[in-house]
Amino acid sequence: MTANSIGARVSGNGFGGRLYSIVMRQKAFVAIIVMLVVMLFAPTHFYTAYNLLDMLNSTSILLILSFGVTLTIVAGGCDLSIGGILVVSGILSIKLQDFLPMGAAIALAVLFGVVVGFVNGFLSVHQKTEPFIITLGMGLLLTGIAQQLTDAHPVPAKNPAFMMIGNGDFHGVPNLVIIMVVCFVLALWLMRYTQFGRNLYAIGGDYEVARYSGIPVIRTKWMAFVISGGCAALAGVLLSAKLNTGSSIYGDLTALVVNCGVVVGGTSFAGGIGGIPQSALGLLVFGMLDNVMNMLAIPSYYQVLLKGAVIVAIIWLDCFAQKRKREFV
Repeated sequence: MTANSIGARVSGNGFGGRLYSIVMRQKAFVAIIVMLVVMLFAPTHFYTAYNLLDMLNSTSILLILSFGVTLTIVAGGCDLSIGGILVVSGILSIKLQDFLPMGAAIALAVLFGVVVGFVNGFLSVHQKTEPFIITLGMGLLLTGIAQQLTDAHPVPAKNPAFMMIGNGDFHGVPNLVIIMVVCFVLALWLMRYTQFGRNLYAIGGDYEVARYSGIPVIRTKWMAFVISGGCAALAGVLLSAKLNTGSSIYGDLTALVVNCGVVVGGTSFAGGIGGIPQSALGLLVFGMLDNVMNMLAIPSYYQVLLKGAVIVAIIWLDCFAQKRKREFV
């Protein structure tokens, strides 16, 4: 009996098979469980309401970004411009308040992200160019614009009400967490219970089959980029409100971290697989890992090493599971 046939029997029978299946399908969830178990034996204040809310608060902006990115990846694309949209929208939301009411300034900043998403969709979907390259170039372009807008210096906000958006709370629950939960519910509803969401999965599964089935593939995939741009702009406004400052350096690695987190959660770059809960789990892995390492006083250079090791391990397990599935079939 070969090793592969033995693996196939183990993965298909008994408790060991069910455990193997869970680990292979829910790698991000398993990583979170492992960290929770480790912290049970650590002399820290990890298991406190304050710390858990603070962890969610710190991860909320990345989670909001991931909801929009998930739509583009499920449809077989990606969006690496979110870091540039984040910084420019955050800067605009502060600068526009010099001559506009706060609400109007925020609305225009979010509208800017929607327009950038529209352009990304036009270039990558309508013109059939590679979304990885187009959105990466757009992100670099927007970062340059942010540096010109700020002369490479932080732009402080002057409105206390604006700062409270990112730092206030409602009965002890941070505003950012509340906004993130609302965005999560809306994104989940959009993906699971609307024709638009089902069409995204169909397009990501097989673009040509979806097109011949009568699905408006160009309009649907285009709209995914528009929503991603809007989510990135909203996240940029919230980040500037939280830090009370707009800066061109905030989004340096944001696009890579978010796209990587989405994939770690189980949303495949091949398209058609994954969803909002999976992406949320992937980003929560990163947020919880940062929190755990800080509480354990792990040096910063080891933190980078461990985070990279976790990413590599989860992606390797995903590739291994796909390989075993093909062999079994």
